Amino acid sequence: MVHVKDDRLMPSDDLKDRIRFSFESGHIWLGEQRMLLMHSAASGSMRKELVETLGVEHAKGIMMRTGFQAGVADARLAKKLRPEASELDQFMVGPELHQLEGLVSVKVNQIEIDVLKKRFYMELVWKDSYESEAHKKAYGIATDPVCWMEVGYASGYSSEFTGQSILFVEQACNGCGADDCVVIGKPVDEWENSEEWTKYYESESIVDKILNLRDEVVNLRSSIKNINNEQQDIVGESKSFHSALALLQKATQGPVTVLLLGETGVGKELFARSLHRKSARSEKNFIAINCAAIPEDLLESELFGVEKGAYTGAHESRKGRFERADGGTLFLDEIGDLTYSAQAKLLRVLQEGELERIGGTKVISVDVRVVAATHTNLIDKVEAGDFRRDLFYRLNVYPIVIPPLRERRGDIAMLVESFVDQYKVKYEKDIKGVTEHALLQLERYEWPGNIRELENVIERGVLLCENGGFIELEHLFAMIGVDEKSDGIINGNGKLKTLKKGEHNQFVEMFFDAKNNLFDIEEAILKEAVKRSNGNLSGAARQLGMSRPQLAYRLGKIEEGNQ
Repeated sequence: MVHVKDDRLMPSDDLKDRIRFSFESGHIWLGEQRMLLMHSAASGSMRKELVETLGVEHAKGIMMRTGFQAGVADARLAKKLRPEASELDQFMVGPELHQLEGLVSVKVNQIEIDVLKKRFYMELVWKDSYESEAHKKAYGIATDPVCWMEVGYASGYSSEFTGQSILFVEQACNGCGADDCVVIGKPVDEWENSEEWTKYYESESIVDKILNLRDEVVNLRSSIKNINNEQQDIVGESKSFHSALALLQKATQGPVTVLLLGETGVGKELFARSLHRKSARSEKNFIAINCAAIPEDLLESELFGVEKGAYTGAHESRKGRFERADGGTLFLDEIGDLTYSAQAKLLRVLQEGELERIGGTKVISVDVRVVAATHTNLIDKVEAGDFRRDLFYRLNVYPIVIPPLRERRGDIAMLVESFVDQYKVKYEKDIKGVTEHALLQLERYEWPGNIRELENVIERGVLLCENGGFIELEHLFAMIGVDEKSDGIINGNGKLKTLKKGEHNQFVEMFFDAKNNLFDIEEAILKEAVKRSNGNLSGAARQLGMSRPQLAYRLGKIEEGNQ
């Protein structure tokens, strides 16, 4: 299908609505990707530095590859922005964005696109090219085309959108004295001497080779460290977290009883397992038990074992967790929930290394390293008479406080990357990562459930994310609230607009004059937003300034009320 257009493109409202300015945080968003607003003179200066430092050929390659990656990112946005639109309308998001981002003014002379048949041809006219202006200011009229980043953008966008290698080549350039820039794009194999241009998209500089070698060395060292220390499951670089890790490392040098303190979900069992693996007991068993998850009448038999006939149902003798952990490590999670009777028996094991099974008289010797954990204040329990004071002092020999996730926000990006890598393997999905906007919200959230909650959120994101895509905010948060409001948007005139207080007041007056029910007004507004978005809930949610899950929840409540 061939289309010819004579007029310049005008970026549509659905694109303008995706640009958000947050005045408080200093962020600019295009969809879920963070953008930058910078002086063209500064960008031109950087371009000049690249040329004069690396030479034209290397600078050209860097600029083209940079543009290519920007085009790839915009292509991913395009497919989501207009899911119900025609193939052509979806594709035109790219040229519109290219213009909206301030790089060129775009006119489409001709376009032919059929993704299924792998047909593509496009001819564009670029007016007011930022790159040609920057080059002429620095060097005057050039002998060869100079719109390197823009050509890279068009190639990257079209390649990502169509799923085949598309190459754009500048046929005329304003930087060379032409009135306008003219570019043509078509599949790589339809170009003669395509290697003359494709070579610029290959990173072959000596700098890149050095960086690649450095990365290989870092990865090799990391692999060796993981093999020796088996610490790949503990992720974090924050100061408070490192302090806890340092204490853990020192505890590996002897059999001291360790008490892990911290909120639910901070990773106490991970710490316990790491301590076991790095200790001299690593070849023996690591046994874990959650004292709060086992009924009181069964807890002692689980810990200390039971002899045959000790009570109804005890048809045979059975080892408890202490015996199973002999020579190794026993992790007692939520130890504050132990019964008073079990506390006395635990104290004996810690002091004497001996126990008796329930219903038995034989003294059994065990060599067990105990690692206890709790999220409660054991001192308060001691004062209340619910926890033995002597047991507390015996357990509190070597306490380690694990900080909550809200106190180590700098570690969230590392944890997210680790969990994404873990779950994309589990679910056999190609996930590129998490969008910048989503990561920002993850870092802002308070995480009452700590690392366990973060892990669950990331697992949900991997499941909901499309294969080959990025995890977005709507994939992560279903039932918890996040602040994704923006302070300003681009209106139809291209101006930054904020909702004024007076506009709120006008709406309030209209509401009371109409004498309508508040719930009827809400229903009408929500359904109108869905209608204007052609049934797309994400688009409707953006119009209303809420998340997609929030909109879906409210629509569900409305449907329930109408039944």
